[in-house]
Amino acid sequence: MTTHIYMIRHGRQSDKRCNVDVDLSLEGREQARLVGQRIATWNIGAIYTSSMVRARETAEIISDSLGVDVNVRSELREISFGEMEGLTDEEIVANFAQFQRDQSKMELDLQYPGGENISQVLRRSIGVFDEIARSSPSRVAVVSHGGIIRAMVTHATSAPPARWRNIARNLENTSITELVAETNSYGVQYRLERLNDYAHLEPHPHLLRSAWAVAEN
Repeated sequence: MTTHIYMIRHGRQSDKRCNVDVDLSLEGREQARLVGQRIATWNIGAIYTSSMVRARETAEIISDSLGVDVNVRSELREISFGEMEGLTDEEIVANFAQFQRDQSKMELDLQYPGGENISQVLRRSIGVFDEIARSSPSRVAVVSHGGIIRAMVTHATSAPPARWRNIARNLENTSITELVAETNSYGVQYRLERLNDYAHLEPHPHLLRSAWAVAEN
């Protein structure tokens, strides 16, 4: 069985602090509307979303264009940054300098203080994506977060897990990254079909990352 999985990063959020669970900004809602219009004719039969507010709102706006119900899965939430959550970039630099130095060494199991490490994120991401691939229509949309999308790209390309942070580093909000999942008696194998496709945003430069001084998680 073949399933096309369109991973969509959530729209721009209303607060730039680390992984705060907030709603979309006005720009984020516009981004979600544009991606929904773009994929409305792609015959997508199901929408899955992270339980976090910014992802759920993105999925609901997309659902308006597709006429497809939204399924909330907590396993699709962003990586837990632990004690860093709710902090600004400047506060993270000031308070977690040693962690950032250690992180630059690409340690596989380096855990965010009080949060998750990549091994944990890969495990829960692969688990829920395998379930989606086995039980879904042939084309599905999954609205999630940069960390989860990077984890699945790492898995699909057999890249070293320790380098996951450098993979697909500059994902645009509401960009589309497509995986093709082949399910057989051996399990689920993934192939990366497209990465960070944001053609729907290109006519609207004010919606691109380059228009903002600071990019959110």
